[in-house]
Amino acid sequence: MSQLFGILYRIRHFFMFLFLQIACFYLISKNSVYWNVTFFNSTNAAVAKSMKTSQEVREFMNLGKVNDQLALENKKLREELTKSRELVALKEVGYKPDSVMAGRFNFLVAKVISSTENLADNYITLDKGSDDGIVPGMGVICPQGVVGQVMSCNEKYSRVSSILHSKLSVSSEILNANLRKEGKTALGIGKWEGANSKVIKLNTVDRFKPISKGDSVVTSMQNSIFPPKIMVGRISKISAIPSEAFFDINVRLSTDFSSLVYVYVVNNKLINKQSQVEAKPIN
Repeated sequence: MSQLFGILYRIRHFFMFLFLQIACFYLISKNSVYWNVTFFNSTNAAVAKSMKTSQEVREFMNLGKVNDQLALENKKLREELTKSRELVALKEVGYKPDSVMAGRFNFLVAKVISSTENLADNYITLDKGSDDGIVPGMGVICPQGVVGQVMSCNEKYSRVSSILHSKLSVSSEILNANLRKEGKTALGIGKWEGANSKVIKLNTVDRFKPISKGDSVVTSMQNSIFPPKIMVGRISKISAIPSEAFFDINVRLSTDFSSLVYVYVVNNKLINKQSQVEAKPIN
């Protein structure tokens, strides 16, 4: 205790100086309108800056929650968009839309836990499983486009074969103004060949169809696991060999697999009915 008093005694001049400074500042601000206003404005500025910093910290801490909310809102909007898009597509071919058929797809939001993109067969792990209604065979998409298909799952997690997998193929359709004008469709099968993680091949497209580089490639109406018109990518290269019946087409994928965070697992509510019909033997 005596040492503490000794230290305080040695710096007594500093405390006296500090006291006098505070007293002077108080007297100046009290008796001068200019200094009083300046002090008030400075204090307000400091408080405002402190509150702004505090708000920014709170916003940063809540980013995860905000992102989850946005993903859920996007899920609802995607379901409405998918149903509306199917109804319009059916009307274009003169078919009376069936709201049950058009509304057969709904979506479950899931978060990517891990993923690969540079292997021969690439996979993605999701944080949702059978407890959430996921079963093997379901399609997976993201806001940018097609992601892949659920291969296996347990109660809490799912493993997805991404489109960058040698055994996964996607029924696709090319869209452009010339095809619409001529009333034609250009269907093909999208499949990864294991070389470039940004590019897949589009096979079996008739080389007499009016298509060109830059055309959009989307999922076709013939998909049972993906809704129609989900982006696959854009044609980046196209060539034709006179002796071949089909184009040689490269498609640059719209999905960036290196930055996936949230995805939507697709549930086709009528897929069991479709499978029952397709499984019946033909007499």
